[in-house]
Amino acid sequence: MTRSRLFSLALLLALSVTALVGIPAATAQDEPLRITLVVNGVLGDKSFFDSAQRGMDRLIDEGYNVTINTLELGIDPANWESGLADAMADTDAYDLLIVGTFQMGEFLAKRVHLYPDKYFIMYDDAVRYDDPEFCVEGCTNVYSVTYAQNEGSFLAGVYAGAITRSDLEGINPEHIIGAIGGQDIPVINDFIVGYEQGACLVNPDNQTLIQYAGGWNDPAKGKEIALAMYEQKADIVFQIAGGTGVGVFEAAYEQGKYAIGVDSDQALIIAETDPDQAQHILTSMMKNVDNSLYRAVDLFLAGELPFGEAEVLGIAEGGVGLAENDIYEDNTPEWILDLIDAVSDAVDEGAITINTVFEDRVALGYNLATVGLPCSEQPEVDFDVSEFLPE
Repeated sequence: MTRSRLFSLALLLALSVTALVGIPAATAQDEPLRITLVVNGVLGDKSFFDSAQRGMDRLIDEGYNVTINTLELGIDPANWESGLADAMADTDAYDLLIVGTFQMGEFLAKRVHLYPDKYFIMYDDAVRYDDPEFCVEGCTNVYSVTYAQNEGSFLAGVYAGAITRSDLEGINPEHIIGAIGGQDIPVINDFIVGYEQGACLVNPDNQTLIQYAGGWNDPAKGKEIALAMYEQKADIVFQIAGGTGVGVFEAAYEQGKYAIGVDSDQALIIAETDPDQAQHILTSMMKNVDNSLYRAVDLFLAGELPFGEAEVLGIAEGGVGLAENDIYEDNTPEWILDLIDAVSDAVDEGAITINTVFEDRVALGYNLATVGLPCSEQPEVDFDVSEFLPE
């Protein structure tokens, strides 16, 4: 079974749509491809949106014939729909418009039919191609890319569960880990169910503390929740809360505990201004937005991007994974490094079936699950952890 998971239309249809849509005349004439990146927030989150911008910067750095215009819509959701509408209406400014997050999918889909000669990339969410109320004319000029965050978070859970069994300084005898989500929404819960399952694989006695911050740009709130989790003897907390999660790192440093970042390699980013704090961010669950957007533009320029379809990028496709930097290598016991490599291979080979909250992904080989599933109720996994555990 191929690990590149394409859904909503068959591959044959995707290729026919691609051939029909083609690439803009400007590209065919060797004129710069004009790209508008719309950010429903602000850059500087050290996470998701910064990763998207890195993908654009990489195109420039590697000499692609493109121009990039990034529009930041701010943190007030009331401005997002009108801001996107204005960007789409400015047709002289772009050939390809890129926007992400689940909040923006409907805003994009209901307008793309007004611009049949323009092209759109939706990332971290998929427009509903088969819903005529959502996609007026099928959204055939939209390519969607989503990420198997449950796969990457499964690795993060394996890592966290293993850390609680390690002899790192500050680890409690109790096997407790934490996860802080920005909001109680499906995509965040997809992170969490994978995280819980991974931790249970390593440790059937694991307990995962879960809380939602209610927003994405409140570091003080993130710190408050993390401090409470560390007080409850959590050894390591996974932040899935964007800018709010920056406060988790502050709490980990102050309490001598550990954290897992999200979306970007947050330890390396934090290390630029606070290297001591960065030492407490042992790894990050990478949602490689930068790589996926770079890849999408590269395929677009080659006339090979499957418009009218959504693609899910997992571990095998490099869409998700754990950050493996010097902090990770220096602070992680050898047996955990070996365990993560083995689990990654098993997932890549399809030997481990991972939980998800999305019903439509069950057909892709995942288990449907809910947040808070105890280890005793997790699905059996054909993977022997015991050979990696220390004596």
